[in-house]
Amino acid sequence: MMGMNRNTNPLGATQLSPSFMPGFGFGKRKGGGGDGVKGLKLEHRIGVQAPPQVIWDLIADLRAWPEWNPLYTRAEGVLSIGAPLELTLALPEQPPRHIEPVVLDWVPLEQLHWRTSVAGGFGTAIRYIEIDQVAEHACIVSNGELFRGLLGPTSAKRVQRPLKKGFAAMGEALKAKAEAAWRPSR
Repeated sequence: MMGMNRNTNPLGATQLSPSFMPGFGFGKRKGGGGDGVKGLKLEHRIGVQAPPQVIWDLIADLRAWPEWNPLYTRAEGVLSIGAPLELTLALPEQPPRHIEPVVLDWVPLEQLHWRTSVAGGFGTAIRYIEIDQVAEHACIVSNGELFRGLLGPTSAKRVQRPLKKGFAAMGEALKAKAEAAWRPSR
């Protein structure tokens, strides 16, 4: 179900646990999952009045991201597992930064996940954009990042505020663009 595991979700019905990261401790839960891994999750969720196809078309067209996406002012690459992406990350209150993540997973109409190394390789960041259809022409888009490893959560805390602002700005921009694209076709 869109890369999500709802049946064994230890966080309750209002929070979801990505199935690609079993046992990973998210958010305010202390001590991580059963494997002892600690981490930090930063996420923005937003309702979008458009079907998954409209939203996915915007996400999958990486080269067009700079036209609508305030968080990534440059985006190039191919959606293929293991493929590198070239992105310019423009966090609020931070200078733009070139990053080269690797695509971990992608499922059309549902999700895109990529991984970057953080803190000089002592941490990992798993970035995700997920579409959860809740009605015929309505979705919830989750847009966030999971930080783990020895220094992943610590490095994320240093930029937590700009990251949250950036995720919110991207979510709002995606919502506006998708809803504008969907309106004329109704």
